Amino acid sequence: MSTEEKERNRLFIKITRESLPQVKDKYPFIYLERGRLEIDDSSVKWIDSEGNVVRLPIATIQTLLLGPGTSITHEAIKVMAAANCGVCWVGEDSLLFYAVGQSPTSDSRNLRKQVKIASDEKKALAVARRMYSRRFPTAELTDKSLQEMMGMEGYRVRDLYEAKSTEYQVGWKGRSFVPGKFEMGDITNQIMTSANAALYGILTSAIYSMGYTPHIGFIHSGSPLPFVYDMADLYKEYLSIDLAFFLTREMAGKYNKHKVASEFRKRVIETDLLAQIGLDIKEMLEGDKNARRTS
Repeated sequence: MSTEEKERNRLFIKITRESLPQVKDKYPFIYLERGRLEIDDSSVKWIDSEGNVVRLPIATIQTLLLGPGTSITHEAIKVMAAANCGVCWVGEDSLLFYAVGQSPTSDSRNLRKQVKIASDEKKALAVARRMYSRRFPTAELTDKSLQEMMGMEGYRVRDLYEAKSTEYQVGWKGRSFVPGKFEMGDITNQIMTSANAALYGILTSAIYSMGYTPHIGFIHSGSPLPFVYDMADLYKEYLSIDLAFFLTREMAGKYNKHKVASEFRKRVIETDLLAQIGLDIKEMLEGDKNARRTS
């Protein structure tokens, strides 16, 4: 595969001077890998693996996503903190999320908005209804409780599994995942678990980069990342479930993590997920249907 073909299959493209945001813009995040961040004349510069140097307009970037092979100096962190630019440490193309660093003085506007909505029982339920209405576009959910909608979702997902099993002619015994024992699941469950993990990584990075928190949800609770799981359910049907049954047939019984990652990336690019996440969060929290993309 040529370098150009590899770049087309990447969620995040190599940063260059030409691709940097204009000062008038505010970018939610920039992804970097295989290079070093350091300070030069009080500005942050990126030195890639080939020795190319790019000065980063840190004041116009919400968050830097640091992928494999990156390092950063103490002085660079100090300058980024002063500019309210957060840092996330992630896997390749942000498919895994490891940690986050945020300045104590970072903008908390979106976080306050999220907390305020979540603490209001009626507003929180309205958010949950908007999330479920995406999966039940013709259902009347106005008078449904959260428990009733969760029950509806359970039946929908079980029916979806059966439908995909029939569509792709793949046997299905049910969803099964034991933390720390990935290999115990059948190949369909293994693919689904890997795709879900990748989706959670992207969403966690995006949620942090936009100033929200993954720890306050509206449907899920009692888990480390409830808002991530809330949002992930909007995308799982195609990015995880359909993918798992499709690849089970394609792999003919032999799990291939590289093929799973490649096909997942293709679908993320195809659906323009990175652009859609911010619009969907705004619509879910604020009920702003004008935020949804029409193209």
